[in-house]
Amino acid sequence: MTLLFNRHDLRGKGDAMYRILELNPQLEPFSGDIDLRMHLYRSTKKRILSEGQSLNDFANAHLYFGFHHVDGGWYYREWAPSAYQLYLEGEFNGWNQTSHPLTNLGNGSWELYLPGDNALWDGCKVKTVVDANLTRTEHIPLYARRVVQNKQTITFECEVVDDRKTFPWTDKDFVGEDELYIYEAHVGMAQEEGKVSSYREFADHILPRIHKAGYNTVQLMAIMEHPYYGSFGYQVSNFFAASSWFGRPEELRYLVNKAHAMGIRVLLDVVHSHAVKNTAEGINMFDGTTWQFFHDGPKGDHPAWGTKCFDYGKTGVIHFLLSNLKFWMTEYHFDGFRFDGVTSMLYHDHGLGTDFNTNDKYFSYNTHTEAITYLQLANQLIRQVNPMAVTIAEDMSGMPGMCLPIADGGIGFDYRLGMGLPDMWIKAVKGQDEFWDINQMWGSMCLRRPGEKTVAYVESHDQALVGDQTMIFRLAGANMYTDMNKDCHNPVIDRAIALHKMIRLFTLSGGGEAYLNFMGNEFGHPEWIDFPRQGNGWSYKYARRQWSLVDRKDLKYGYLGAFDKAMISLVKSVRHFEKTPIVKLWDSGEDQILAFMRKDLIFIFNFSPTHSYEGYGILAPKGCYKCILDSDQPQFGGYARINQDVEHVTQPDPLYKKEKKEWLLLYLPARTAMVLQLQKPGKSPK
Repeated sequence: MTLLFNRHDLRGKGDAMYRILELNPQLEPFSGDIDLRMHLYRSTKKRILSEGQSLNDFANAHLYFGFHHVDGGWYYREWAPSAYQLYLEGEFNGWNQTSHPLTNLGNGSWELYLPGDNALWDGCKVKTVVDANLTRTEHIPLYARRVVQNKQTITFECEVVDDRKTFPWTDKDFVGEDELYIYEAHVGMAQEEGKVSSYREFADHILPRIHKAGYNTVQLMAIMEHPYYGSFGYQVSNFFAASSWFGRPEELRYLVNKAHAMGIRVLLDVVHSHAVKNTAEGINMFDGTTWQFFHDGPKGDHPAWGTKCFDYGKTGVIHFLLSNLKFWMTEYHFDGFRFDGVTSMLYHDHGLGTDFNTNDKYFSYNTHTEAITYLQLANQLIRQVNPMAVTIAEDMSGMPGMCLPIADGGIGFDYRLGMGLPDMWIKAVKGQDEFWDINQMWGSMCLRRPGEKTVAYVESHDQALVGDQTMIFRLAGANMYTDMNKDCHNPVIDRAIALHKMIRLFTLSGGGEAYLNFMGNEFGHPEWIDFPRQGNGWSYKYARRQWSLVDRKDLKYGYLGAFDKAMISLVKSVRHFEKTPIVKLWDSGEDQILAFMRKDLIFIFNFSPTHSYEGYGILAPKGCYKCILDSDQPQFGGYARINQDVEHVTQPDPLYKKEKKEWLLLYLPARTAMVLQLQKPGKSPK
């Protein structure tokens, strides 16, 4: 739907007071916009749902459309409102384009019944033939569950999946941990061998590594079918098909089931922000029109990505996309989603080149209100299907209310990605660390919308792509290729290892309510990501992960991997760590010292590259503290300058008696971080 009135006319006092305005009083001038957001949400639900119907009831398109094996035969149904005629061709009829026409049922629905249990079969290759606009074209069925490339013709074909086949799930009682420690992964490049790896290989060889490292959630990229491997899975062609690049559907189920057996939650990196333009492989122009799923004209084309943009105001599109979410949750037992490209969805200009520095940028004609409504519906549906599901928004704009409940005037996500944090660290390491502004870093680390949760991270797959640099490579450069042996002492490498540990601990402990790492970055994987393409001779050299580097005892990568495991284990040992308040105890820009407290833990960072401090005073709650983790331990590549057996007892100061604070006098070596724990009488340190 298109708004034909000035949205700013609705400003002033809204019809209702939502909690978003209590948390963000500066949004009061935009209360009318919040009201409009909620009105569109309610009116859209009323429009698309029948009397007494829930979103869970509504989102069942996959149970009707597509191929379904019933007693005595097969049904094939399709949604193509503007088509003149549809046919099914394939191995079952010798690829005869017209022998099996579908019947028009009205309302855009088409149906074909094939009698006989063997009329179709699991793996039978088929295509849909569409007559529209006086032309006849071949397409992949919209609800195809498996799409494969024909090695001879290089074209893609649908393989029928027998939906009566069952998988022996054993995860009925699975409930993930409350806190999220996310391991972002790409199945195809997860092995060291130069090839496209499989779901089963990932399950058998990589999941144990993730579990051993302490991560409790895996976020899988590139699962939805995509014709171009190098797209990283972000140019989706077939929304209901598990990518054949990595194996068969049952192998993906095996992966998810095994993850659950290890206590690992599995999130799908879902792409509902756009789709490939391809007509032969994708859903574009399936019924002969550009507007079946997408906006017509230039509005339907993403100017930066070369892809198609969904029309979220159409009931048929909402039906398709919501059913897609339910499909992945029910058919493959995914525990939630990371929504890709949310910023692109939220604004008609896709947020390109916009500096979101005032609230006016969020509430204007540029705001794609139908997209906001869709995201609200999606979040509500996901909770109806699985109340324990998790949703994460990739939004760099900072849209207010993104991670507030819908009833509070929000959009309903659990978390947003803290996309400003990697930008902050990239900017920092481009300069000299002796000039780092610790106070500014602290401000950036704590910059979050009130009441909304953030996934903190140093780097994701975005920072590892060719053309960019991983954090370790920014710090160490080409020295990584020559001086990562344990018997080699290079000050550049020493600096890189020290800061790599400190940056991660700071981000984990202070940056948000959840934490994310891209596979291999926890141990400083030295190579960027570059998928096979003409420009690199179709090589897999950079489309893999070199696990042998962290496994080798003669290399320093193991130091970084061990520290990552230790810091994850530490914060996981604190119940509901993500809910504990962050209290800054000390900061000194001149000394480059920062200390803050969460529950009974004090995190202390000395970012100075040259100054170690003896008897450095930090005000802290009265008590006895012991060091339970420090980045200078030998097993982490440090120099053992901190004695972990020492008990640190606070020293009283009459000036701070009323505040119940005393002085901690500490030895703080240069470029080190430590964690102290307040000891309780009779309690041993963790």
